[in-house]
Amino acid sequence: MKEKASNWNLKTLLEIFFISTRLGLTSFGGPIAHLGYFHQEYVRRRKWMDEKSYADLVALCQFLPGPASSQVGIGIGIVRGGILGGIISFIGFTLPSVIALIIFAILLKEFDVGNAGWIHGLKIVAVVVVAHAILGMVKNLTPDLKRKTIALFALVGTLLWQTAFTQVGVIVFAGLIGYFLYMQQEEQKEASVHFPISKGFATVCLVLFFSLLIALPLLREVTSINWIAMFDSFYRSGSLVFGGGHVVLPLLEREFVPTGWVSEEAFLAGYGAAQAVPGPLFTFAAYLGTVINGWQGGLLATAAIFLPAFLLILGTLPFWDALRRNRKIRGALMGVNAAVVGILISAFYQPIWTNSILAPIDFAFAAILFSMLVYWKLPPWVIVLTGAIGGAFILPIF
Repeated sequence: MKEKASNWNLKTLLEIFFISTRLGLTSFGGPIAHLGYFHQEYVRRRKWMDEKSYADLVALCQFLPGPASSQVGIGIGIVRGGILGGIISFIGFTLPSVIALIIFAILLKEFDVGNAGWIHGLKIVAVVVVAHAILGMVKNLTPDLKRKTIALFALVGTLLWQTAFTQVGVIVFAGLIGYFLYMQQEEQKEASVHFPISKGFATVCLVLFFSLLIALPLLREVTSINWIAMFDSFYRSGSLVFGGGHVVLPLLEREFVPTGWVSEEAFLAGYGAAQAVPGPLFTFAAYLGTVINGWQGGLLATAAIFLPAFLLILGTLPFWDALRRNRKIRGALMGVNAAVVGILISAFYQPIWTNSILAPIDFAFAAILFSMLVYWKLPPWVIVLTGAIGGAFILPIF
C-alpha cells in the first residue's frame, strides 16, 4: 500500500509540474491574466478546486504583499499535493521566465548593448505598461476622496524623499490611517475554506518571515558581505510589495540604482524585457541578480524575492477566515492599497518617465504603444516587439 501511495504521489507531483510549466511558458499578460489562465486550467478543466475555494484563495493572495498570481499558483499546488506540491507548482510556473531573463542579462553584458536603439524602445514600453497599470489601480484602489488623499500624500512623500525607509514609512502610516478611517465598514459574510497546513507550521513560517525582515538588515551592516546585502534587498522588496508586481519597480530601483550595482539604463531595459516573457513580473529579480553577480546572482535574487511570498502564503492559509472577517484589518489594507497607487505614480515619473521620454518622438511612440495595449487590446508581447523594433529602426532616425 505504501508503494502504491508513493507512486500516486509521484504521479500527482509530476502532473503539477508539467501543468504549471506549461502555464509558465504561455501565461502572458500580467497577474490578472494569470488568474484567468489558472481558473480555466485548474477550476474549469481539471476541477482541482471548486469556484468558491478558488475565489477564497485569490482573495487571500490579494490581501497579502507579494506576487498574487504566484501565490495563487502555490496555494493550488498545496491543495493538490501538499507543501511539496506548492513548491513544484511555483518552480514550474516561474522557471521559464527566470531562465529567459538570466539569458537576456548575460547577453546584455556580453555585447554591451545598453545604448542600442531597441533598448530605448523597451524603456518606452515600460512607460506604457506602468501607465496602464496606474489607470487600473486608480479606479479600483482609490474610488473615494479619502483614499485619493492618501494616494496624494504617498506620491508627494516618496517623490520628494526617495529612500527605501520613506516607502516603508508611507505604507505603515497609510495602514494606520486606513485602520481608523475604515474600521466601521460593514462586515462581509464569507464561507470558510480549509487548506492542508497546520496552524503550528503556519506560525513557524510567519515567525521566520518577520525574523528575516528584521535580522537581514542587521546582518548586512555587521558583515558587509555583498551576497547578504543582495539577499536582504531582494527579500525586503518582496516583503513590502502591495498591489502587484509593478509596485516592486520603485523598491528595486531605489535599492540597486543609487548604490551603483545596476545602471539606470540596464534597469529600465530589463524591466522592458520582463514584459516580453510569460510568468510573474517578480522574475525581473533574476535579471537584476544576473547583472550584478552572474547567473548565480540571478538564482539568489529569485529565491530571495519570492521567499516572503512563500512564507506568507504558508503562514496565513490556516488563519485566513479569521483575518478577512476583521473589519480593522480590512480597513488598514484599504489604506495601504491607496498608498501603493501614490508610490507607483511617483515611480512612473522618476525614474521611468524622466529616463525614457526624452524627445517628442518618444512621447508620440509611447502614445501609439499605449493605444495598441489599451484600446486595440493587443497582447503584451506584441507591444514589446513593436517597442523594440521601433526603438531600433524608427527612433534613431529622428
